[in-house]
Amino acid sequence: MSFTMHGVAVSGGIAIGFAHLVSHATLEVPHYALPKHLVTEEVGRFDAAIQATRHEMESMRAHIPANAPPEVEAFLDVHLMILNDSSLSKVPRQLIQAQQCNAEWALTQQLDNLLDQFENIEDTYLRERKNDVIQVVERVLKALLGHPGVPTNATTPEEASILVAHDLSPADMILFKRHQFAAFVTDVGGATSHTAILARSLNIPSVVALHHARQLIRERELLIVDGGQGVVIVNPDQHVLAEYRLKQNQWEIDQQKLKRLASAATRTLDGTAVELHANIELPQDVPLVRDNGATGIGLFRSEFLFMNRPDLPSEEEQYLAYRTVAEGLQGLPVTIRTLDLGADKQLTQMEHGQSANPALGLRAIRLCLAEPHLFHTQIRAILRASHYGKIHILIPMLSTLSELDQTLHHIRVAKESLDVEATPYDKTIKLGGMIEIPAAALMVQSFAKKLDFLSIGTNDLIQYTLAIDRTDDAVAHLYDPLHPAVLQLVAHTIRTANRVGTPVVVCGEMGGDPKLTRLLLGFGLREFSMHPAHLLAVKQQVLKTNLPDIHALVAKMLKTEESEKMHSLLARLNSL
Repeated sequence: MSFTMHGVAVSGGIAIGFAHLVSHATLEVPHYALPKHLVTEEVGRFDAAIQATRHEMESMRAHIPANAPPEVEAFLDVHLMILNDSSLSKVPRQLIQAQQCNAEWALTQQLDNLLDQFENIEDTYLRERKNDVIQVVERVLKALLGHPGVPTNATTPEEASILVAHDLSPADMILFKRHQFAAFVTDVGGATSHTAILARSLNIPSVVALHHARQLIRERELLIVDGGQGVVIVNPDQHVLAEYRLKQNQWEIDQQKLKRLASAATRTLDGTAVELHANIELPQDVPLVRDNGATGIGLFRSEFLFMNRPDLPSEEEQYLAYRTVAEGLQGLPVTIRTLDLGADKQLTQMEHGQSANPALGLRAIRLCLAEPHLFHTQIRAILRASHYGKIHILIPMLSTLSELDQTLHHIRVAKESLDVEATPYDKTIKLGGMIEIPAAALMVQSFAKKLDFLSIGTNDLIQYTLAIDRTDDAVAHLYDPLHPAVLQLVAHTIRTANRVGTPVVVCGEMGGDPKLTRLLLGFGLREFSMHPAHLLAVKQQVLKTNLPDIHALVAKMLKTEESEKMHSLLARLNSL
């Protein structure tokens, strides 16, 4: 029987192959009481499973394939940190002893406690780190239950094979890489999960959030995975199969053509220069930035240094990470966003209560101003690293000029402390602010006069403008970058910044969407920042655009009040 499933597209391309189902240790584990004299033995069994999992992950880390992307090592480091954290390696031991229960049950009870804490995190990227915790727990459960970690019945390398799972960890993907899987699909996950990031880096077509793929798809059924559209077709008929084979061939040809653009100057047909920068999460992303021809880093998400750890990174640890990136860019600009976190395990230890609505609570710059020592430490680290490259500081979630004034004060204090120590730094370091709250967009002129540059965070700007949590399945379909109100705010921000002479960049998902490149160019945008994997597709759109040709249609789109008409107008714009 042929049928089609729709999910979230996280990595483009088309794959055609046979399904290979992956079974993980389920979280529905047995629960039984132990006689008191067997508790010590059960604790030993748990410790042995932790040790076996640690050995397996350290072995994978030591044998990362030479052609694996640089993120892989960092992902494994994160999973090792989770495994070694006392909340997983020690607390279940205490539960075994206190409840006289089996190790599997104790481990899953502690997992439930940890996942409850993750639900209070507002930031999408950090909230999805709960999947990393689940993946680590599943590896320990496999060791306890005696399940193998690598599939033994994968198809032969001569056949294209598509991985189908409820969920996959980056570590799983390293193990499966040797089987040359053409794509993967999962029931859960999101566009910012570690596995999705790795899939994009590997350029593997992938679709997540299919909900029931693992249950509905059977072993060795023929699948088509359209990673660009988020579509999975099961048992396609011959006509559909032939159509997608043509699409697959064309996509591969297009990818080869894009690679030729990496070294080309980024200019429109009428000669207007455009800057294309990259967004990164890890210092190890720098080679990808350079390989794809980026002329700088427009967004370095410093949150990665604070994730999945019981303590906060020291000034020295942060300084070394920032310096590594700055030196790796060899004089190209690196924009470091200061900590953009909400409530999480580490920061709740600072005695801030959990917010009833984290999206509107103590997060980003609000949190940093409420924790001046935390902010002071990070600013000093960034300033110290600025001596080794062209570093800019970016402040997230500004909403009032008072917040900006307080931020400027903290930066002055940090500079003075370094001056006292005679520690070198860039005394002319540039400061930028993120426009991601409608209030900031409406008063952008005031911010532009006090800042060296602006960065539009379209993900949050859309979410706050439309009052939509894009991670909520019930309303995610209403998350619309082409909503007239969103376009008005984005265009207003860009045009106001240009009028007062303040550089402006779009660093949200809109900046990396080739379908929106011409629209943003028409608004007056001349600097984009995006995931490195999207750079060449956006560059291609820039090279094909003649700005005088698009002005009239862009103006018409800004006057349009109906969202439904926007898509047809956008199609016309991209056909010019």
